[in-house]
Amino acid sequence: MKTLVTGGTGFIGSAVVRRLLARGREVRCLVEPGAPRGNLDGLDVELVPGDILDAAAVARATAGCDAVYHLAAIYSLWLPDERLIYDVNVEGTKNVLFAALRAGVRRVVHTSSIAAIGVAPDGGLLDEQAPYEYWNQANAYMRSKYLSDLDARRLAGEGLPVVIVCPAFPFGERDIGPTPTGKFIVEALQGRVPGYTEGGFCAVDVDDVAECHVLAEEQGRIGERYIAGSHNVTYREFFEEVTRIAGLPPIRRRLPSPAVVGMAWAMERWAELRGGSPRITVRAARYALRRAWFDCTKAHRELGMPQTPLDVTIDKAVRWFRDHGHGRPGRGGAAAAPVAAPAAAR
Repeated sequence: MKTLVTGGTGFIGSAVVRRLLARGREVRCLVEPGAPRGNLDGLDVELVPGDILDAAAVARATAGCDAVYHLAAIYSLWLPDERLIYDVNVEGTKNVLFAALRAGVRRVVHTSSIAAIGVAPDGGLLDEQAPYEYWNQANAYMRSKYLSDLDARRLAGEGLPVVIVCPAFPFGERDIGPTPTGKFIVEALQGRVPGYTEGGFCAVDVDDVAECHVLAEEQGRIGERYIAGSHNVTYREFFEEVTRIAGLPPIRRRLPSPAVVGMAWAMERWAELRGGSPRITVRAARYALRRAWFDCTKAHRELGMPQTPLDVTIDKAVRWFRDHGHGRPGRGGAAAAPVAAPAAAR
């Protein structure tokens, strides 16, 4: 029997595909027509063209599979029409989950996000049981991941054997986008981070996230969520590690919070007038001013999720980005552009 992976060409998805192949699994990937397939080059996988918004195509891809890993999603800070984010991340997820339910698959692993858990108001640690209290501050991506997370948990109650993985901010190799998370490192390599915000986030190696997915299929409890994270760091600590490992001048300036929000507001207005995407949005800026930290004990204790040291992960990411044309190979110059800020990790 085969294992279906949606989003297998992506950053986390391609890492999951590699983990499955390493276990001797037969893998089928539902691939959006026109999507870059470089992350799957040289891998022994079956590629099936199809869009997750096409319920019939999803059903055909699911046929004959005994496990489904659903990772396909739009991970973006901002789109001119945010309905596309909800269509793909919410309605597309329903197509995949209902196809798996009808096909009677043995197990589904749904990729949710820490975005579906929220942010502690006091900067403390949230775990999988925390009530969601971030809707009013969330952007479209975060809301869409919360809604699709609710659908997965609801269907677990209706008989779908689904386990849910909530990745933190992943870093590592094959971030071809790069993702909003990977842009933290890319912006630093290009000397475009003028300072850090007062907030923090939970970082994790993408290969550890992938292993957590497979462990969730093998050992996870149906209907349960597992936060796939490792290192709660401040932005200052993170950029200190990036610049040290990359051999770049340190980023020493702490950006005033009102200035960060004001800068984001101006970029949104500019994007509305001139087109294109703002490099930071107001909601993302406000998120970057919070400490989005999480208690990741459950995934490590119950599943045995590995925990790669942060400096090893950053080194892998820096090398991959430089090898693929992102950033300067030598020492960077003066920072000159706005700070990178996240939507939330996918």
